[in-house]
Amino acid sequence: MKYRPSRRTRRLAISTAVVLALAGANGPWLYRFSTERYHEYKINQPDYKAANGHWDFLDVPSEHRINTIHAALLHTGKVLLVAGSGNNQKNFDAKSFRSVLWDPKTNVFKDIATPKDMFCAGHTQLPDGKLLIAGGTKRYEKLQGDVTKAGGLMIVHNENPDKPITLPAGTRFTGKENGKTFVSKDPVLVEKATKVFDEQTGAFLRNDPGLGRIYVEAQKTGKKYETGTEDNYRVAGLSGSDTRNVYGIAQKLALDKKDFQGIKDAFEFDPVAEKYIPVDPMNEARWYPTLTTLEDGKVLALSGLDEIGQIVPGKDEIYDPATKKWEYTGIERRFPTYPAVFLLNDGKLFYSGSNAGYGPADVGRDPGVWDLSTNKFKKIPGLSDPDQMETSATVRLPPAQDEKFMVIGGGGVGESEKSSEKSRLVDLKEKNPEFTDGAALSEGTRYPSASLLPDDSLLVTGGSSDYRGRSDSNVLQARLYDAKSDTYKKVADPAVGRNYHSGSVLLPDGRVMIFGSDSLYSDKANTRPGVFEQRIEIYTPPYLYRDSRPELTAGPKKIERGGTGLFTTQHASSITSAKLMRPSAVTHVTDTDQRTIALDMKKSKDGITVTVPENQALVPAGWYMLFVTDDQGTPSEGMWVEVPE
Repeated sequence: MKYRPSRRTRRLAISTAVVLALAGANGPWLYRFSTERYHEYKINQPDYKAANGHWDFLDVPSEHRINTIHAALLHTGKVLLVAGSGNNQKNFDAKSFRSVLWDPKTNVFKDIATPKDMFCAGHTQLPDGKLLIAGGTKRYEKLQGDVTKAGGLMIVHNENPDKPITLPAGTRFTGKENGKTFVSKDPVLVEKATKVFDEQTGAFLRNDPGLGRIYVEAQKTGKKYETGTEDNYRVAGLSGSDTRNVYGIAQKLALDKKDFQGIKDAFEFDPVAEKYIPVDPMNEARWYPTLTTLEDGKVLALSGLDEIGQIVPGKDEIYDPATKKWEYTGIERRFPTYPAVFLLNDGKLFYSGSNAGYGPADVGRDPGVWDLSTNKFKKIPGLSDPDQMETSATVRLPPAQDEKFMVIGGGGVGESEKSSEKSRLVDLKEKNPEFTDGAALSEGTRYPSASLLPDDSLLVTGGSSDYRGRSDSNVLQARLYDAKSDTYKKVADPAVGRNYHSGSVLLPDGRVMIFGSDSLYSDKANTRPGVFEQRIEIYTPPYLYRDSRPELTAGPKKIERGGTGLFTTQHASSITSAKLMRPSAVTHVTDTDQRTIALDMKKSKDGITVTVPENQALVPAGWYMLFVTDDQGTPSEGMWVEVPE
């Protein structure tokens, strides 16, 4: 007799077939789901955290989420997050400028009234603990095709040696040859001409005209209002001798792409009052500038795009915190935007070659040591990929006394697809320093974030292998770099890709905050516009998963250079080192404030006594975090200490 399966058996067989069919159809999803669940389980295990650290998302209330472009740690322990308009044209047009203050201890957020668009400004820590912020955005870029009125740079000449002249906004310039009229967008001051005499005879030779630079635009839209060649321009509204002495000269005025334009405004942010205080504006408008603290506590402003969207032509200037005013250096040196320029122990400056993107490919790209007093610049050779320094990160390796620097990753100029996996090392204490290649990253990485940690390791994380994360090229990796062995160690991977407009900040408790990212596209095929990354991640290094850490219980809040300070601790016997770490002020993975200064230390039964070095260039006046480290390499929390002027 032929066997017939029971009704129950048939139902079971059908159910099994359905499950198998579903499993076959959804196998990849089930695999990913199980893999992700296992990964989540694995990274949360104590042993894994102790070896690799851990990433967590910062819980930011929705009303305080901004497009963070800049971040600075203040001596109150709070972090200032600055967006300005946040690379958002609608915010700019609405004059919606944002800053948020975050307290890592309480996780409390506070909106800060932001008076100007500080998007792509420069910043640095001042000797009194305030944060200097200078520059920002006057106008957003317009891509070719979006420009409706021909325009560009007009250079106004004044040949009168007796008086300067100011031309108001709306001044009309008419070409002598082309007959076309252009209108200025802003007022411009044109200095008086300079009389030039023969050095031997004293005879008068000529007047060198005073020059003013102004952006002009055609009165009407359309291609027929473009010009093709250089022309002289008559200035409307003048009378008498001014009609002869004052004139404009412009090259091609066209419908080409118009770059961002900068502003002159400058502010000090007061961490105690928690507000911006306006100070004297810069002499030059700057967008994408670098601010570098000098030996005497004054601040050097470098590079940037000016009020007409062109690179500031080497007109560097210095801010004096005592007078709140700016003065030109009297010398000129040209750099690309956001040049990585660091103060050295002898008061000279080191330019690593790192920069963030605007400027000619053949101007100001060579790294070297710059003597600001003489304007002498000694180039440093040895770069194996000198054409890939843009969007790289530069770090002064610990201790700062050694003057060893590392340049990490980077890529080709502009929107190049090139990216570098290299870490280039240079020892500036050598008689004839040269760059050498150090340990390499696993792949080419533009925009890597790099934060010095209090155990003297370096956290390198984020970045992308292509321009602005193009083609889904974010590098979801984190590494700890050991300078003594020149090695990278893979640690826990972040959850969020970070590229353009990102950075990282060491917190006083030894964790690291990483923010930002502004991908050009949001898909691999480069068909959908990117969305600014507002999520913030916190990395907890392996040393914070150990059983204990040293603790400083009390000590002075102020120590002079060459002076000593006694700090009480119950862990004196196990403490092996002490250091001062300058708080970060970072944007576009550029942070010239970052440095670790080793301190001489003596131990007693109930405490340690540290000595601050006397060198003013090594230890610029200001606030620092004092960290001590035990014999396991575990650092304490940072204790704020002021080094006065």
